[in-house]
Amino acid sequence: MPRYFFNTRIGSDLILDPEGEELRDPDHAWRAARTTIKEILKTDGEQRTILNAVLEVTDASGEIVLEFPFTEAILDSVDRSSTRH
Repeated sequence: MPRYFFNTRIGSDLILDPEGEELRDPDHAWRAARTTIKEILKTDGEQRTILNAVLEVTDASGEIVLEFPFTEAILDSVDRSSTRH
């Protein structure tokens, strides 16, 4: 299975994920990124700078597979909790 790394970019700072995680495919990495962001927001959500963060998911060669803005995870939660008629 491919290994994906979940690096957090806040402004010009990049916090590297040194271990990564083995996942089936990029879709699974996207779901893991969303879950990771939601967990970070639970503990650090009161820090306003965290809302400007982006989770950069890279593969083992360092190529960016996807970029997931923290605000997108928040909006995703709001959309899912809305009542649809």
